[in-house]
Parts: sequence; structure tokens; C-alpha cells
Amino acid sequence: MELFDSHAHLMDEKFENKYLEIIQNAKENDVLYITNIGYDEKTSIQAVEEAEKSENIYATVGMHPDHCNGEEIDINFIKRLAKSKCVVAIGEIGLDYHYEETNKENQKRHFVEQINLANSLGLPIVIHSRDADMDMLEILKKNKIENNFVMHCFSSSVEVAKEVLKLGGYISFSGTVTFKNARSLVDVVKMTPLDKILIETDAPYLAPEPNRGSRNEPAFVKYTAKKIADLKEISLSKIAEITTANAMRFYRI
Repeated sequence: MELFDSHAHLMDEKFENKYLEIIQNAKENDVLYITNIGYDEKTSIQAVEEAEKSENIYATVGMHPDHCNGEEIDINFIKRLAKSKCVVAIGEIGLDYHYEETNKENQKRHFVEQINLANSLGLPIVIHSRDADMDMLEILKKNKIENNFVMHCFSSSVEVAKEVLKLGGYISFSGTVTFKNARSLVDVVKMTPLDKILIETDAPYLAPEPNRGSRNEPAFVKYTAKKIADLKEISLSKIAEITTANAMRFYRI
């Protein structure tokens, strides 16, 4: 069985520089592929550096919406990093209206700017969306994404999921789908076609049951895979095969 953690933050300080240990533990739990997600200048650089010297570890580069509340971002910096052969997407990018100090207009402007960059580079995008569904969908409908997109750590409604699927996007599920109060996500999983599902940890955050509350890591993506397999009424090995193939196709690996 081969699993693909399509979204993890391997350079996060919560891992206490135990990068090699985390990777080895993932391999011992059948997680053979990981996309290491950049979300600002520092982590984007780190993701590229580690991916360039690690087998089956891939990188994304971009500016998370929390870092897009100011006037400008260095789009040329992101463009230069994205030239590495190990960079498989622009992300994570998007909108996050959770905090009071959010500058919505700046976030939307920088999001579109990074969509345009991804289009120019021929790369897909990894989208973060929190408390911003309507603005997110409006931007996706008005700005053609030429190389596909995934809604990472999906946490919205069936109705939003249907709109994402209409636009051709993928939906990625994290450990939140294993939580006992995740009733709406269960419905989203059931209605999402198998060929549009990715699985992720968003490590070190959102550890799935039975490890909820602990530091998450790529090895735990198997619990999300098992939950989705149960909801789809197919075997764990089959969902691993399908979601790994989906991630390979999405990231063009």
C-alpha cells in the first residue's frame, strides 16, 4: 500500500527540527509521498531546499492569506523559487477572514496575483479558504485557473463542494473528517467523486482520531484514508491507490 500526504508543513517549528525522523516514520506507515507546503518566504525556501535533496518529497511555494494583508508581496521572489523542478504547485494561497485585522481587499488582490502567476508557470494551485466561501467562489469563477486547483483541508458545506467540483477542482480531506462532530464533512465525502479526492494531514495541525490533540505528522494520514474508505464502502488499500493516483495526477508527478 502506498499513501500520499498531499499537504504537510514539514518545516514547522512544532517538529523541532526532527525532519528525518518524521519522514522515516511516514515511510514505516506506508506514506511514501509527501507534498511539503510553503506559506511564506521562509517556509517556501525551506520546502524547496528539502525537496531538492529528498526522494518523493515535493514542494509548493506561495504566500498564505495571513501574509497578504499588507500592501505588496514579492511575486518575483515566488516566481524564482517556482523554477525548481521539485516545485509542483503554487500554494498555499487564498483567503482567510477569521481574524478581525484581516484586509479582505488586499487578500483578494494578492490571491488573484498568485493565480495569474500559477497560470503563467503552468502550475496548479493549492487553496486555503476560511470563513470566505462566497468571495472565494467569486474569484474562482471570474479568474480562469488553467492548471487546476485543490481546496485544501476542506471544511465547508456540500453546496460549496458542489461549486468547487463544477469548476473542475479537487477536494482534499484532512484529519477533521475523523472528528465525531464532522457530520457535514461526512456528507461531502459521500458526494465527492473518487477521482476528485485527495487526502492530507496539514501536519503538524489537526491530528485525526485516535491522535486528536497531539502533534500531527504524515504517518497519521492513514486514519483519514481509513475513514474515507469506510464512508465510500471500499477497502483501505483501494482508497490509498485512488488518492495516490489522484495526487500524482494533480501535481503532475
